[in-house]
Amino acid sequence: MTKKTAVIKVRDLVVGFGDENVLDHLDLDVRAAEILGVVGASGAGKSVLLRTIIGLLPRRHGTIEVLGIDLADAGEEERRALERRWGVLFQQGALFSSLTVRQNVQFPMRENLDISQRLMDEMALAKLEMVGLAPQDLDKFPSELSGGMTKRVALARALALDPEILFLDEPTSGLDPISAGDFDELIRTLQQTLEITVFMVTHDLESLYTACDRIAVLADGKVVADGPIATMLESEHPWVKTYFQGKRGGMLAERQISA
Repeated sequence: MTKKTAVIKVRDLVVGFGDENVLDHLDLDVRAAEILGVVGASGAGKSVLLRTIIGLLPRRHGTIEVLGIDLADAGEEERRALERRWGVLFQQGALFSSLTVRQNVQFPMRENLDISQRLMDEMALAKLEMVGLAPQDLDKFPSELSGGMTKRVALARALALDPEILFLDEPTSGLDPISAGDFDELIRTLQQTLEITVFMVTHDLESLYTACDRIAVLADGKVVADGPIATMLESEHPWVKTYFQGKRGGMLAERQISA
């Protein structure tokens, strides 16, 4: 599989609630081993798109193909096998509050693997170390974690089954700028080391500049701009222009040029 291969293909997708369509005949490709940042105004459908791709929301029209499998045609077993090939980090981490860090990371393993407790313990520790946490964090509960640690544990859980695709929903939301920057660097390092594909919904301009290979902008239910930062800076679409060439976007652009 080359880096130009589309591992996710969305075609003519319509998703809505009641009488309103949030996504309106949307097309999008996500390529192998890239970090794609999906951005748009509040309510543009970023999280709706992610949740539809992973099957949490129904679609009204269109097709979604992931890793060569059309989700509409997949049987239950094929669908479960496919879901083991992706990992998801939800907003705020969504850890199970009554489970320890170790148990949270092991949750996908218990659901999908027939392995010993000892091997699960070894795997959980390896995943935690991969995201920058220590062995002494294994038996903490989510209430004992900082916001940054919570996101890292959730990321370790998303990586538990060695996925080929990683879905991230606002991964730096709620983090201070330093923690957010560290998390962006972690995502980039993991993507390069593991050669996984990352689909990242974000509102964080810094993440788009530092972590993403390509950006897809959602507006009016469609992808209105698609490409690297340079493409975003040249776009004449009103929202794209305001977002990327506004005061903060302009400062980041100048910093990148001078770097």
